Amino acid sequence: MSWIPFKIGQPKKQIVPKTVERDFEREYGKLQQLEEQTKRLQKDMRKSTDADLAMSKSAVKISLDLLSNPLCEQDQDFLNMVTALDTAMKRMDAFNQEKVNQIQKTVIEPLKKFGSVFPSLNMAVKRREQALQDYRRLQAKVEKYEEKEKTGPVLAKLHQAREELRPVRDDFEAKNKQLLDEMPRFYNSRLDYFQPSFESLIRAQVVYYSEMHKIFGDLTQQLDQPGCPDEQRERENEARLSELRALSIVADD
Repeated sequence: MSWIPFKIGQPKKQIVPKTVERDFEREYGKLQQLEEQTKRLQKDMRKSTDADLAMSKSAVKISLDLLSNPLCEQDQDFLNMVTALDTAMKRMDAFNQEKVNQIQKTVIEPLKKFGSVFPSLNMAVKRREQALQDYRRLQAKVEKYEEKEKTGPVLAKLHQAREELRPVRDDFEAKNKQLLDEMPRFYNSRLDYFQPSFESLIRAQVVYYSEMHKIFGDLTQQLDQPGCPDEQRERENEARLSELRALSIVADD
């Protein structure tokens, strides 16, 4: 959203002090930035939770694919390893789903509700701007008659213009005062509103990663072979790969 004052029908008299206009633009600019940040944060949170779910679902699918691999039918040790992996992935997915549900409820939904108030705010600003233009137009009309020779018809028109100006001026001043009073209050309220959501987000992440530490700790104990470091496993795999490459069916022509 953007706020661009109209430039037509300007009276000679400065009807709104420059300090008031600066205050208004400053406060409204802060809310514009807040709206954009809220939209961006909501979008990023959705991307994050979608990616989290996709990751855990993919991990479960991989473990299921391994379970259906013929090797599991031939090697009991391999079957035991893959079964342990499948159990861990399903536990991870369950905790991940729980975490995402918590974030959806306590972070994403509050962000969405907070963002829903900005259209009403923007409309209030537009109404204030329209009232200001009406005020300027009628003030310019009054000034036009004030500059004319004071004949009977001119004085009558001047009186009528002033009568038209009074309620329009009061309407603008009321709208302007309300926005200047309430925009800072709305902006400052963001702290109290979002703090519980962000605390909930942090707690959800802490619980999730604590559970992941337990899950993968258990899995490591089940899969690790005593006295078989990663370097040894890598050498053994390279040796087996060399044997496979030596077969005539995979040999280079």
